[in-house]
Amino acid sequence: MSINMTAPSGRAYLAIPGPSVIPDAVLQAMHRAAPNIYDGELVEMMPALVADLKYVARTDHQVAIYIGNGHAAWEAALANTVTPGDRVLVPATGRFAHGWADMAEGVGATAEILDFGKQSPWDMERVAAALRADTGHRIKAVLAVHVDTSTSILNDVPAMRALLDELGHPALLMADCIASLGCDRFEMDRWGVDVMVTGCQKGLMVPPGVAFVYFNDRAEAVRQSLPRVSRYWDWAPRAKPDLFFHYFGGTAPTHHLYGLRTALDMIKAEGIEAIWARHDRLARAIWAACDSWAAEGPLRLNVADPAHRSRAVTSLSLDPPQGTALREWVEGHLGLTLGIGLGMAEPGDYASHGHFRFGHMGHVNGQMIMGLLGGVEAGLTALEIPHGHGALEAAAAVLADMHP
Repeated sequence: MSINMTAPSGRAYLAIPGPSVIPDAVLQAMHRAAPNIYDGELVEMMPALVADLKYVARTDHQVAIYIGNGHAAWEAALANTVTPGDRVLVPATGRFAHGWADMAEGVGATAEILDFGKQSPWDMERVAAALRADTGHRIKAVLAVHVDTSTSILNDVPAMRALLDELGHPALLMADCIASLGCDRFEMDRWGVDVMVTGCQKGLMVPPGVAFVYFNDRAEAVRQSLPRVSRYWDWAPRAKPDLFFHYFGGTAPTHHLYGLRTALDMIKAEGIEAIWARHDRLARAIWAACDSWAAEGPLRLNVADPAHRSRAVTSLSLDPPQGTALREWVEGHLGLTLGIGLGMAEPGDYASHGHFRFGHMGHVNGQMIMGLLGGVEAGLTALEIPHGHGALEAAAAVLADMHP
């Protein structure tokens, strides 16, 4: 008797790098009738919600809320800091830095891209050379992607701040933490970040639809010096609203706010330090399994040095078309969805079938990661893709050591 493994039984596991797994408590909080948007609990909960958003980012400064995705946050950050004709410096370690650079070009700025490829973090000497060459300080901002979701490279944001300070360059340090916030360690004020952008659908564990732009006093002063900012993108009324609807430039994303309130409650209950430690431990378990598989086969981690790997997403490769074959097999047979190799090869390029990603951000724990790794092990075995043994044991050994 054959068993149809594609039957809709059990719970599917979306192990992609965002949208991340949504906690049941968040979904339940959102499953309610539409609230009053003029008075009552929705209005009353906003001050505490804003305070807790600042807690996650480790900042005492401001946060503006936008109905949109990460691209909206990119544009909002630029709209409040950059004018046509300005220059921005973009150190690129993957697709998303190029995306932010393109957004800057779209608002009339000139983006100077320093491309470090898809497997290496920023080379600070090259960045320093570019900043030293800018004797007229035409570069108004450095667009720094903390974790590039396509390559899984973790970049050193504090080192970028230290370099700007050492050179006495006045450019704003703007960080993209869309993949990293609530997963990889990030401390906005301590690290001297002027502007930070993120979205709700990854470490914040809420369905896509809300984006955030954090900014400090330096960035606010730049905003005030601009001749104009469009009414919708202006962060000033959103960060310091006179009326409730000013938070959102119009009607509130009501159900997202209820979900976000619950997600922030969960984050506060666990504690941001504990969340960073959990993501670190789970990531190390994944890396240990991957090292075992790689010992006798084609599987490779995209980032060789663990110090430069994100704790939220892991980019990997096999010989094409094995990456696509593995993704299709585990989804069709096990209900496990892995991430595509976004940005690792040009669309239509055969090489794209060799790349894939694990998302391990937000609402994940040890048994989920072991399930992910067990599913991949089953796929490698079923497809007869050569791989080393002992991967699950290696991951279990990391998880058995409860000290981060």
